[in-house]
Amino acid sequence: MIDEKSLETIELEMAVLYRRITTATASGKYGNLDRSAYLLLHRIGAHGAVGVKSLADEYQLDISTVSRQTAALEQKGYVRRIPDPADRRAFFLEITELGAEEYAVYKEGRLTRIRELLSDWAEEETEIFAALLQKFNHALLISKS
Repeated sequence: MIDEKSLETIELEMAVLYRRITTATASGKYGNLDRSAYLLLHRIGAHGAVGVKSLADEYQLDISTVSRQTAALEQKGYVRRIPDPADRRAFFLEITELGAEEYAVYKEGRLTRIRELLSDWAEEETEIFAALLQKFNHALLISKS
């Protein structure tokens, strides 16, 4: 049984966390990537070339949204289109050297800030926090609601 007080605390703290992360990343302090660009560059850089439909499915977004986001990345030179060998009408997106560099700079800035915020946490606490965040995000993915 879920404790209602804990549930209300989680709900509020998630809203506060989202607001603070949005504010911090919008400041440009960590680089010039927005949240969607960061996630897309992470996905493409870590797992290789991918099509827009696959990205839309993975992030539970409509294709037009992902198309706009990837078009912006392409315009900045962060990704490039490569032909889909299985379908000449389709294409995959792959990360460029510039995109990989921008991603790395942005990620390092975020990691530095998180490292600062967690500097007085015990190693076990950070491991538990990481595992619980991952578990929560996975639950969001599989619920699709």
